[in-house]
Amino acid sequence: GEAMEQGLQNCCRSIRIGKILIQSDEETQRAKVYYAKFPPDIYRRKVLLMYPILSTGNTVIEAVKVLVEHGVQPSVIILLSLFSTPHGAKSIIQEFPEITILTTEVHPVAPTHFGQKYFGTD
Repeated sequence: GEAMEQGLQNCCRSIRIGKILIQSDEETQRAKVYYAKFPPDIYRRKVLLMYPILSTGNTVIEAVKVLVEHGVQPSVIILLSLFSTPHGAKSIIQEFPEITILTTEVHPVAPTHFGQKYFGTD
């Protein structure tokens, strides 16, 4: 979501930002939380969860679990994604049917070029 953060701050200057660092094991696809820090009153707010490329949904599901542990109701979470696979969106909705997902495109194949261009690894 860090790739989307500057654009959000540019249009919403007073927005409070939290961070979650989750990495997926490449072999097992299991997501592990390494770091989480939120505004102390996050449980009273609407939450924009930003995740640019939604593929399997595993990482987002773990992020929502962390938010729920901090008192956030899934019904106030809005997932903002640039690209999503049908499988990823379905996985999230099955686990958390109250969450709202906003994406620009749903396609069976997640584009890998976004991360390559953003991080300069192409």
